[in-house]
Amino acid sequence: MKFKACAIALLSLILWVSSWVFSPPSYALTSIKLKDIGYQDCPPELAQGAVMSMNTDAANCYLITGTAINETGKYIVDADVFGRIYDANGNPAMQNRTRLGTIPEVPPGESTFEIPIFMSATQPTPLQLKQFKASGFTARVRPFYYDDFENN
Repeated sequence: MKFKACAIALLSLILWVSSWVFSPPSYALTSIKLKDIGYQDCPPELAQGAVMSMNTDAANCYLITGTAINETGKYIVDADVFGRIYDANGNPAMQNRTRLGTIPEVPPGESTFEIPIFMSATQPTPLQLKQFKASGFTARVRPFYYDDFENN
């Protein structure tokens, strides 16, 4: 009986150790600090012909700008940027939407970013930008077949 219990314990230990050795790498979600958040009008070539989805109202294009601070020492990719945007009257400018866009790459240290957003032309300015944050991964996180569709 002791031999059987020892064999089971040894086998369990071997499986546990091998799961650490042969496990795939983990790509944890990494927080990125944002500072100097602001906005400016989009260049004319980006803003030309902008309309709001679901209707034909004219839209204004703005570039959300800022500095991303990556303290990890590793490249961060596909960093989603979240924040709240209010118009001059304090009304939400992008109703039910806090994810505003993506920063494709955030190198270690500080780097600037721009994210285009489109809002109804009826929203009064100046805009109020609040609660901005970002998070991304240390490697691309997408299905292996994604590249097949992207290149067609």
